[in-house]
Amino acid sequence: MSLKLYNTMTRQKEQFQPRESGKVAMYVCGPTTYNFIHVGNARMFVVFDMIRRYFMYKGYDVNYVQNFTDVDDKIIKRGNEEGMEPLALGQKYIAEYFKDALALNILPATVHPKATEHIPEMIGIIEGLISSGLAYEVDGDVYFAVDRFPNYGKLSGRTLDDMKAGARVEVDKRKHHPMDFALWKNAKPGEPSWESPWGKGRPGWHIECTAMSLKYLGAGFDIHGGGGDLVFPHHENEIAQTEGYLNGETFAHYWMHNAFLTINQEKMSKSLGNFFTTRELLEKSAGEVIRFYLLGTHYRSPLDFDDQNLVMAQKGLERLQTSIRLAQQALEREGSSVNERIEAELFQAGKDAREAFGKAMDDDFNSALAYAALFELAKTMNGCVQENPGPSKGLEEAQKTLLELGGVLGFDLLHPARVPVENDEILSQVMEVVMQIRSRTRLKKDWEMADFIRDALKEKGIIIEDTPQGARWQIKK
Repeated sequence: MSLKLYNTMTRQKEQFQPRESGKVAMYVCGPTTYNFIHVGNARMFVVFDMIRRYFMYKGYDVNYVQNFTDVDDKIIKRGNEEGMEPLALGQKYIAEYFKDALALNILPATVHPKATEHIPEMIGIIEGLISSGLAYEVDGDVYFAVDRFPNYGKLSGRTLDDMKAGARVEVDKRKHHPMDFALWKNAKPGEPSWESPWGKGRPGWHIECTAMSLKYLGAGFDIHGGGGDLVFPHHENEIAQTEGYLNGETFAHYWMHNAFLTINQEKMSKSLGNFFTTRELLEKSAGEVIRFYLLGTHYRSPLDFDDQNLVMAQKGLERLQTSIRLAQQALEREGSSVNERIEAELFQAGKDAREAFGKAMDDDFNSALAYAALFELAKTMNGCVQENPGPSKGLEEAQKTLLELGGVLGFDLLHPARVPVENDEILSQVMEVVMQIRSRTRLKKDWEMADFIRDALKEKGIIIEDTPQGARWQIKK
């Protein structure tokens, strides 16, 4: 079955045809770095990480770009509140994002460009828009003229008349149209600013994604993704300014958006007291449990968050981990007679799981149905181990399949998720010292001592993993 995905632009599922055979070029809007990411952000980042992983599983070479908005009104406001220079605040929360992403097992992007590092590219695009008559300068501010772009509103399905009638924008008589949006903002005292042909200032929000996506992926790349709240105005404005700059050339071929996340049937809001960050949630639940919960519903379906659903997610993940553990125990036992019927059942179960998993994921990345394939395989494995609790090729293949398919969704079923423990902060401080000692040991090429530290901690329930990004540790439950 060929892979199909839902294109927000056409409002239908379409067969995926990459720009370049065997390669996928994806741009996903990253966080605005003024605070820890909230749970709604986490859903978006986990969803697109899952999509990326599945493309990789199918053999595609994925160029995945996820930006950081590190200069913005919210960052400036938060910096003033905290008495911190805005650009330094942005760097602080970029580092915090990577901590949360690691906990949620989100792979680092191929490139993580920052808005502040691409000011020249943005200025060049704005100059091009002014030259073509699609933008205009007023007192050091530059605006995009929405009524000069014929297809404005094609992504969201809104018309300019509708937008004008329902506009909730601050009245600015300098604008030619109420919906015209800022490409460049004139500098204000105490704000970060850069030199430009229009005087000192800083970029608007939308222009940064145009500059960075074109730089790293080029025009006509495959997928542009983000949360449903970005369809309008952010992505609508990106399309207008980019395709205007490109003289009508297609910006991105597929637009993908995940649905909203609510809290106990209500929109997450600080005023309602139901707003919380991913970091706060990670203090109570393991990252893999949160990830398992977020992928348990199809990404285009609304997801309501409550503690009971999180408990159910933890139980579901533990069921899969238990199947892997029971299979491992059977495989490590001394050899016993092989039951040919059970062998055939296990081989068939693995094959069926792969087919069901692929069918679900090829149908617009239906992770909820993919879960069903994993649970069915786990159920068969458990039954076979109970009937014939010994090693066999069939069990080995079934276990391998369950581990591989779980990995495609971003789960390491061999290592149970890390959970918060008492005195967690003290433990973290002690482990930081231990990891530094082991790192120095490895630099001296004292592999025996490095392995001794790893194995001794494993006996105490602490797993150390050496990854390309460096060593990391987690508690084995």
